[in-house]
Amino acid sequence: MALSLLAVGTAAVAGYVLHTEQSAAHASRSKANLGARVIDSETVPDDAVVVDASAQRLGDIPGARRALDRAIRNGAREEWEHITLDRDGAWSVVDRIRQTLPYYDADGDEYNGVYVRYNDRIVVLDAIGWAHLEEPLA
Repeated sequence: MALSLLAVGTAAVAGYVLHTEQSAAHASRSKANLGARVIDSETVPDDAVVVDASAQRLGDIPGARRALDRAIRNGAREEWEHITLDRDGAWSVVDRIRQTLPYYDADGDEYNGVYVRYNDRIVVLDAIGWAHLEEPLA
């Protein structure tokens, strides 16, 4: 009987260790969508700060330059051009945009986001759709 209990106990411990290792390997990931669209310079709110596209703080945000480039390349005026970041910590992009750049919270018909001067154009950059956590597949 003691030998049976030892075998069952060993199997239970091994199963727990394997499950823990799989959970760590498949940790919850987050997604963040960054959107950008080109606007007319006359529509920039008077109290919005416009950041230059070459700003280091903007370059430090993963995916920001790609979203801006895509908006310019596709002439995104009617729709937001967006990219999806799907990696650990992607949700922090939302906070970084709002905390490290002059984020404009609109109170009227203006766009929320960071107003960016990209050569002779103005682009609005924002985290759209917000971030959500995904549970790992078992």
